[in-house]
Formats: sequence, C-alpha cells, structure tokens
Amino acid sequence: MRKVHVIGIGAGDPDHLTVQAVRALNEVDVFFLIGKGEVKDDLAALRTQILATHVPTRNYRVVEARDPERDRGAGSGEGAGSAAYREAVVDWQDRRAEIYARMIDDELPDGACGAFLVWGDPALYDGTLRLLERIRATGTDFQVTSIPGISSVQALAAAHRLILNRIGRPVLITTGRRIAEGMPPDVDDVVVMLDGGTAFAELPDAAGLDIYWGAYLGTPDELLCSGPLLEVRDEIVTTRASARARKGWIMDTYLLRRNAEER
Repeated sequence: MRKVHVIGIGAGDPDHLTVQAVRALNEVDVFFLIGKGEVKDDLAALRTQILATHVPTRNYRVVEARDPERDRGAGSGEGAGSAAYREAVVDWQDRRAEIYARMIDDELPDGACGAFLVWGDPALYDGTLRLLERIRATGTDFQVTSIPGISSVQALAAAHRLILNRIGRPVLITTGRRIAEGMPPDVDDVVVMLDGGTAFAELPDAAGLDIYWGAYLGTPDELLCSGPLLEVRDEIVTTRASARARKGWIMDTYLLRRNAEER
C-alpha cells in the first residue's frame, strides 16, 4: 500500500516543524513539490533548507510540477460567494488534482511513501487534503496522513504577543473577500487570511478597530505593525506595497479587533 503524508511545515521558520513532522519527513521516499514560479524561489529554497536540515541521510527523490494558473480576477467586485469566483476556484482545483494524480501514479511505486509539504497547517486554508481525497475517490489506492503545523495565525499571535480569544468570546478566521463588507456584527476578533489586496484599508466600520498585521511571518524578512486601524492603515498599505515590489510576492495575515470602548 502506498502512503502519502501531508506535512505542515509552518509559516516560514524552519524551527516551526514539530517532532512529529520531522519523524514523518524521514519516512518519505518521494517529495511532491508544486512550483509557484520564479518570484517565489525563496519559498522553494526554504523547503530545500528544511529537507537538508531534517532529512540529512535518507535517500529520497523530489518531484516538482508547476502550479496551474488561476483566474484571480474572476468574480472581482461581485462578493466572496459569487458564481464566477466559485467556478474559477473549482476549475483551478480540478487542474491541480489532475497534476497530483499524475505525480502519484507515475512517481510513487507500491509500498513507498510520498509527501506534500504545505505552508502552515494542512487543516487551515490549504486544499491538499481535499484534493487527495478526490483522487482516492476515483480509485487510486493510497493512504493519507495529515501532520499538523504552525499556521500563520499562530505565528501572528506569537509575534504580537496576543491571545486571540477574549474571555467568553469567539474568534472568526476568514478571508479578505469575506471581510471587505465590514466586521461581522456579533464578532469582536477576526483573523484575516488570503487578502490579495488590502481589504482592511477600505472597511466601512474602521473606527473603533485595532489591527495587528504581519507579513513573511517567521522569516528574516518578517514585517509587523499594530495600532488603531485609522492611524496605521496607510502605513501598512505603503509597507506592504514596497515589500511586494521588492520581493515579487507577499504573504500576510492580520487580526482586526474591536477595542474595549467599542464593545
């Protein structure tokens, strides 16, 4: 029986790997990597560093494929749940599933162990587990194991020395598309991921909100900013744009929090 590990490798710091993740890395015969293009070569270098550090003696192979292009403009301005947006995501996932299936079929022999290394935690805004289950449902025979990792949410909280939840209150984790129309009325603390733009800068209810923002969390390029949203949002927008222009990409996360006076 073939095995496939889905291993969370953290938000950017090689030390984010758990002991369980290191143990799983050392069982792997074939690592499946999805390339993101030249602008993200430093991400590929981090994965290479992780393997060199934690799998120094095992004989393994690395099989890489290019990530299919996704129409990121689909449904723009129509809301997070628009049909055009959903169709674009489904199309991209279908093409990615085909690539995963081909890699497993062609490169993972019977009895061997393969692995996908995913940023953060496999259970939070990562579709690898979902795609592998789709492939298994078509009759491709392999076992799947999920190895948790430190997500950007945890890295953000640690960097700002935050406790995400307040006593007796929930925390919502959502996306930039979902937050664009404003804070949910019944939630005081919202963690925002996958904000391709700067949804926080245009919030209609910015008054009374604090923001805790971080980019490239856990890496030497880590950027942090916090304060009342109305006071620091322009600084974050400028910092974010400069960093993206310099590196060619950006991964950032932030917490929006109603301050105590507004509760």
